[in-house]
Amino acid sequence: MQKDFWRNSRIAVMGGGSWGTVLANVAAKNCPDIRLWLRDEEQVKSINAARVNIKYLPELVLSDRIHATTSLEKAFDQGIHAVIWALPSGACRIESKKMAGFFKGEEIVLHATKGIEEVSMKRVSQMLAEELPCPRIGVISGPNLAHEVSRGEPAATVVASSFQEVIDAGIARFTTDRFRIYSSNDMVGVEWAGALKNILAIASGTVDALKLGWNTRSMVITRGLAEIVRFGTAMGAKLETFLGLAGMGDLLATCSSPLSRNYRVGQQLAAGKKLSEVLHTLGGVAEGVRTTQIVWNHAKQRGIYMPITEGVYRLTVEGRPAAEVLDFLMSRPSQPDGI
Repeated sequence: MQKDFWRNSRIAVMGGGSWGTVLANVAAKNCPDIRLWLRDEEQVKSINAARVNIKYLPELVLSDRIHATTSLEKAFDQGIHAVIWALPSGACRIESKKMAGFFKGEEIVLHATKGIEEVSMKRVSQMLAEELPCPRIGVISGPNLAHEVSRGEPAATVVASSFQEVIDAGIARFTTDRFRIYSSNDMVGVEWAGALKNILAIASGTVDALKLGWNTRSMVITRGLAEIVRFGTAMGAKLETFLGLAGMGDLLATCSSPLSRNYRVGQQLAAGKKLSEVLHTLGGVAEGVRTTQIVWNHAKQRGIYMPITEGVYRLTVEGRPAAEVLDFLMSRPSQPDGI
């Protein structure tokens, strides 16, 4: 019955980057009316006329069920049943304030943003709960490189919420023959896993740029997972969440693929480029750069042991050479293995 409801629903997707565009296209397989809100008028024209988001995914032909707009009035016209939030974490607070008046409060909100708020360290779901009149909020997160999902390669993700109807809506909205949905009630863990793995993706890109092998990559990923678990559980997450798709699964994908923007940041910094130059040419937001600074400062204050995160901080914020950072990591005193 609920699946039939979503097949007759209206959904707004906030954000027309690569992941927001892909999620809109996946949802269009199950829902007849998808409104894609973007800031860029040229992107809107391209999507509506040629069925292509030329800036981010020029190879993906978009469903006729997707209608792009720069107008919030049009995005919310006649009321909507659900919102997919796919804006960068740095824009979350200000944009949700702007949009709050368009919500009735009955909408289900599912965000797809892997980041946190500076200073407050609040998760995206917390920011949305504070600014929007909607209590039913969830997160979608996992090993989901947008370009691979756009090509129809088999993939899976996690929908997490404290509300079962949000999980059910996510399953009904996004399940296809090539995209599988798993559920979780640990929203804290799923959100922190998505944010923290971006730090390790930068480290992994650095390893590749230094032309180091699988032993080094394995060390970075496994010891990085231990850091994520230590920090995440200190923030109230469940340990087992970090061993599933949203944790280890996402970590493996973003630490192994140049499709990850954070991975490319590490690659280019290790090649000697300046951070400002790297971010200018990236073609999208690399959440890991902001997250590294926020998380390392908090970990240092609370005494949470995170040497790889400290190394990425030295690389990104302090501008230290990648070889020097590697020497720092390899020269530390020996530690017990395990989480």
